[in-house]
Amino acid sequence: MSSIISASDIKNISTENLIILDARAGKEAYQNYLKKHLKGARFISLDKELAEIVEDASFGGRHPLPDLKKFTETLSNLGISNDSDIVIYDDKYGANAAARAWWMLKAFGLNNVKVLDGGIQAAEKEKLEFSSGIETFSKSDFIKIKNWLLPLSSLEDVENELTNYSATVIDVRDSYRYKGESEPIDLVAGHISGAINIPFSENLDHNGSFLKPDILKEKYSAFLKGLPHKLIIHCGSGVTACHTILALHEAGFEIPNLYVGSWSEWSRREGKKVATEI
Repeated sequence: MSSIISASDIKNISTENLIILDARAGKEAYQNYLKKHLKGARFISLDKELAEIVEDASFGGRHPLPDLKKFTETLSNLGISNDSDIVIYDDKYGANAAARAWWMLKAFGLNNVKVLDGGIQAAEKEKLEFSSGIETFSKSDFIKIKNWLLPLSSLEDVENELTNYSATVIDVRDSYRYKGESEPIDLVAGHISGAINIPFSENLDHNGSFLKPDILKEKYSAFLKGLPHKLIIHCGSGVTACHTILALHEAGFEIPNLYVGSWSEWSRREGKKVATEI
């Protein structure tokens, strides 16, 4: 079953269990939500609900996963239950925080979770119904799980896998950041020594929609030919990496490991190997 849904297909969802999540991120995200969002959409915050920001990003990175108990409360507050049909969108074609929310919900054991292909821009083009202001809805009961149910890798795991050449570590940031030409967010430019670069933009066509599964499969099979089969995906802070995890899942690959700390953790940790291509 696909984890990506088109704006036109949303019109055909008639279930009363549908929950739409607005996962736009950035300083003005909530204000933008209040101004305009898909009718009935519930706002989910990257910094407050999809992550648990810590003072020292050298341990966990800029967007570490929240405590499972806290995320359980988030799901309850959003009215999400086990039988909810969930559609998530953002304004960066899924790479802002929608894919991160998808990963976390899947890792929490929820099955009916999809990302809106093309984001809010596609919804606007399809002339879906929008609203503004605060939405009201009821809370739900949710049972906490003990561990995230999708595979994760720690900084130490990444280092060991690279040392043993037992996994392929993929950096999905833009190539200029990977090469170390400049770094707009983190403190150090460059990349994890031994990681390869496949920017998340490789998952999209010129319209900002995900490529078809067969095309994604062909592309990634070519990228990964001759490399270790185990995959560890990272980005700057474990958010955009989920976009590539979603793309690989659509292409029929086994869901790879997510390195949540990503470059924001690795580049701050003393003694870790950093490489550039300048």
